[in-house]
Amino acid sequence: MALSIPDQLTQLSAARQIVLADPKLYPQIVSGILRIVGANAHLELRRWGAEFLAETFGSPVIASSEKEQMGISALQTLKDLLELPGEDTDVVKGVVQASASIYALVFKYIIANPSDVPVWNNMAAIKSNILKRWDSATIGVKICCIKFVQKVVQVQTPGVIADPRRSEQNETSIALVPRDHPLIPPPRLEPEASGLLDRLLNVFHEDPSDAVLVNATLNCLGVLLRTRQSIAHKIISAILSFNPLKQANSPMTPKVKVQIKSMEKTTRSVLLNVYRRNENGSMAPRIKAYVDRMSHSRTEIFNDGGSRKRGLPNEPTDGLDNSKRRRLGANVPGHQGASLSLDGPNSFAQLYTLTNDSTLASFDVQQLPQDIVVSIAQGLLVHINQQDLDKAIDIVRSRFLTLSKAASSVPQSGELGDDEEDYEPDFEPTEDREQILNRADVLPPEDSAQAQSEVALGPFEMPQPPPLTAGETEEIGKGTIGRVFSIMNMLGEPSAAKRQKPGLNRLAGSSYDRESWVTFITRLATRASAGLYDEDDNREESKAVLKTTNGASTLSSVIRDNLFGLILEDFRARIHIAIAWLNEEWFNDKMQLQAYHSNEERAKKHPHPKQYYEECALRVLDGIMPYLDAKDKLLIRFLSEIPSISEQLLERVKSLARDPERVDLCVRAIQYESFSLCPIA
Repeated sequence: MALSIPDQLTQLSAARQIVLADPKLYPQIVSGILRIVGANAHLELRRWGAEFLAETFGSPVIASSEKEQMGISALQTLKDLLELPGEDTDVVKGVVQASASIYALVFKYIIANPSDVPVWNNMAAIKSNILKRWDSATIGVKICCIKFVQKVVQVQTPGVIADPRRSEQNETSIALVPRDHPLIPPPRLEPEASGLLDRLLNVFHEDPSDAVLVNATLNCLGVLLRTRQSIAHKIISAILSFNPLKQANSPMTPKVKVQIKSMEKTTRSVLLNVYRRNENGSMAPRIKAYVDRMSHSRTEIFNDGGSRKRGLPNEPTDGLDNSKRRRLGANVPGHQGASLSLDGPNSFAQLYTLTNDSTLASFDVQQLPQDIVVSIAQGLLVHINQQDLDKAIDIVRSRFLTLSKAASSVPQSGELGDDEEDYEPDFEPTEDREQILNRADVLPPEDSAQAQSEVALGPFEMPQPPPLTAGETEEIGKGTIGRVFSIMNMLGEPSAAKRQKPGLNRLAGSSYDRESWVTFITRLATRASAGLYDEDDNREESKAVLKTTNGASTLSSVIRDNLFGLILEDFRARIHIAIAWLNEEWFNDKMQLQAYHSNEERAKKHPHPKQYYEECALRVLDGIMPYLDAKDKLLIRFLSEIPSISEQLLERVKSLARDPERVDLCVRAIQYESFSLCPIA
């Protein structure tokens, strides 16, 4: 005896609870349910089956391999349900959602099995049916179609291949398909994906008033922006040309307000997510300007420049509420304010206090910063009622006049009575006569000139500080160098607008930014001890400076070590610092040699000056070479911008050829240097 429809639905619901409790049973349950919810089943069964299949293929707890096998077995059922004439909307929505979930799985299966033609034909028929329904279906089905199109565009657009040797771990995309595949040739599917993307982006131009479709499209585009960088520029340009506040020109009904706010919020969320992922991208300035402009427009449209606080009600809600009576113009007793004393002193706070609230009257306004007080006063003066202001001024004026009259009636100090004039205070000394005479005998003679000369202070000079030892001097120098580097780390990179234009007429280190500090530090490292001693100067101070040259060289070495560490922390972003440093080292070596050979007597007395350029260049090159990859152009830039290349530097570059993956990098670097004719020392 056949079961009734409610009984079958009860059994199907029990099967769903079983697989939710144990996901390993999904393959057996799905294969049995497909025979029950086919195209010939009752409408209630088809609705339940479509919803169950959409839930199953969208579940993250099922393994991809099992989901792929279940999807292939469900293709025929999904195709029959879609092709059924006059199919129910709920059934179509479930089938489209399930098809969107299994499209990538079927695509991956066809890549590995190009001979399985029936499977791909069923998937192609489902895709064609869904694309035909896209424009004419109801709003719920359209949203499901948009999700399906997003999956198709994502699969048929080249993605990133993380590891070509492990195809099972790579994301499914057309980049994994061979160019000569018989069923899914990339030359045919890539234009189809591009056309579907254009059709998806047309919603921003055709009917932007349909907020549901616009929001659904924006949510799907967010996935494509995150996973497919090759089409990100096209999508962002289309979103930036869309104005979600365009409907504000029409009558602002509550429905229109909700639509505008939802589209504006979704658009802002998508663009801000793109902006936060890459704040230095080429589209970042346009996105930031678009979001700021849209926020200002939204504030102007929905706020109308007025206060967003709720106003007082038109009628008093409490018969004893005087503040609400005042709004209706009822007779309310005026402000009493703080009590004033006609006899005692009164402060300005008591004079100007017009409230009976003890908490407000006792508040000390001097605790607030001046800028906050000014901003509060400006805001109050803009929104204050003129009548209330005039009434408050009259109250303060009457108080002031009352106090003035009371003060004028008080007798002055010259109008004292007889009793006050006869008053003489009693004074009795605390010392006897003998103590007073003894103290007078020991006092010096009253000579004012002598007293002034004895009290006058002479010139005061601070004692000379003790001389610093060599160790103390070195420690203080290291601390100074550390503070200089900390200041440079706190400064950000100069923007393109503030960056100085290169050229001979620019002044190095004049903008007080990070670049200026780099110039200062590199020259401090190379020129700190240059020219400290003059052969023609026989003073002891000059000879003392010569003795401390070794200490200056030590500080220069400390600066060089810190510079090297700073560059290696992020050598790709700071390669310009390394190049500037090596140019300064080369220039300093040349100047030292020129000064050394220009004076023959000095050349006989002093050793040959040490050359630092080659040592520093080799050190920087050895530091960055282990991190260079085969497609890195950083080595070519480094070699082309340093002033000289020695044989040892060239040997270091040639050593890259020992790595098979970096042979091409070595050849390109040497070839570029041979073309540019960089001097070989």
